Amino acid sequence: MHAPTLTDPACIPADPDRISRPVHVRGPDGPWQQVSQDMRSRGNAVVFATWGEWLGPALTDPALRPLLGRDWQRYRRTTDPLVRFRFVTSRLVTKFTAAAALDTQPTALDLAYKIGGRPYLRGLDQVDISLTHTDDLIAVAVSRNGRIGVDAEPADRPMSFDLIHGHVCTPAEHTELHPLPEQQRAAALLRLWTLKEAYTKAIGQGLRLSFTEFGFGTDGTGLLTPDGRPASRGEWAFTTHRALNRYLISVACHDTGLDTARDTAPHTMLDEGFMSAVTDLLTD
Repeated sequence: MHAPTLTDPACIPADPDRISRPVHVRGPDGPWQQVSQDMRSRGNAVVFATWGEWLGPALTDPALRPLLGRDWQRYRRTTDPLVRFRFVTSRLVTKFTAAAALDTQPTALDLAYKIGGRPYLRGLDQVDISLTHTDDLIAVAVSRNGRIGVDAEPADRPMSFDLIHGHVCTPAEHTELHPLPEQQRAAALLRLWTLKEAYTKAIGQGLRLSFTEFGFGTDGTGLLTPDGRPASRGEWAFTTHRALNRYLISVACHDTGLDTARDTAPHTMLDEGFMSAVTDLLTD
């Protein structure tokens, strides 16, 4: 008996339409309405931007210090201008995205980091955030339904199947990709790479989980075991999109199946004491 593929009835992939399409936000003015709408309708939102689009408004904003919050000191200590600019824009895109998704102001959110650097919103455990950047692109994903991960790569990044398939592909993926023409195979391999990066970020494993321990079908919508069998029951959704005609953005989104509250505004999710402490911190 052959191993089921994503077209077999035995495998029921999660609907990629559960993940919102990435929104291009060109600066602090957004557009943010689509982000808010995506959060209400799907429970998640994804944005992308270039750091150059945000740099001017970021550096001239008199509210930069309260916007950065606890990241202000790190920003001031960073001496390399390029690293500094990328740092400030990535943090601002993250905070503005989360604020639009939660119907609040960016300064009302306290961005913190777990071991390994994964960002989270302090006091808002119901909301998950993922951040990635490559070249001049920044992408942020936020979800109230469960874990979420995002990864981006240049669409023309060279991918040598012969050199890296042993580190990236499961046996089932190798069988599917090996017969393809070289250009098509490289494109499929890059998509697999971004999907696997997004998934390991979502589950908090990063590079600790070998890419050969889980796989995807050629359409990239279902999580599979190394031999090509279904590895989930539809609780995970995956999608890949092009951005700015030169990047791939892949998102992995988990749905816990719980009846999450539609009202995720911080003033209803946090107690007044916590909000007061955050306000005092940001105004010091």
